[in-house]
Amino acid sequence: MARPSKPKLNTDVIAKAALTLVDKHGEFTLPQLAKALSVSASSLYNHVQGKDEIVELMRGRAMSAIELPQGESESWQQTVCLIATAYWNSYSKHPRLIPLLTSHTVRDRTTLRVYDALAEAFAQAGFGAAQRLQAITIVDSFVLGSALDAAAPQLVWEADDTSSQQFKEALDAGLPMEQRAEVTFTLGLDVILDGLSSIPRS
Repeated sequence: MARPSKPKLNTDVIAKAALTLVDKHGEFTLPQLAKALSVSASSLYNHVQGKDEIVELMRGRAMSAIELPQGESESWQQTVCLIATAYWNSYSKHPRLIPLLTSHTVRDRTTLRVYDALAEAFAQAGFGAAQRLQAITIVDSFVLGSALDAAAPQLVWEADDTSSQQFKEALDAGLPMEQRAEVTFTLGLDVILDGLSSIPRS
């Protein structure tokens, strides 16, 4: 029998299968992944060193969907807005991946290019080195939290008899809003960019 022209396993196939498991279950194990790929667990080690590397491969797969702005943007705010929105669009499709990623050091080059672009935008705005990292962390935290909100059930909060009238009114007005999560993300990002614009540079 002729040998197949392409190997059955490669890092992209492994990452795709692991991401499918995480999207469904919120976690994965190497035995589960091997079963999903119809291979032995030992076969995975011919391509990856272990779970940590697979997590980084999944991170890279999600972040590869982000198209960075090409050329010079009109402003650093526009650059950050474009990156953050693409980031949110990607992770809102894989919200169950987010908790898994936060416990692993970011090493994936595809992901780091996004942070490179954010750092360059904040440097363009005159942020000092420490401020750049603070600004990146603020944007990062907001995007990931908003991506989780995008995957929340339509009834995110359910008021009871002890809830205030003000909260009940907010739920009645806000929850039925079309594309609530996306609209809220856009508003929050504007608020963050306005706030970052106003802080003294150092």
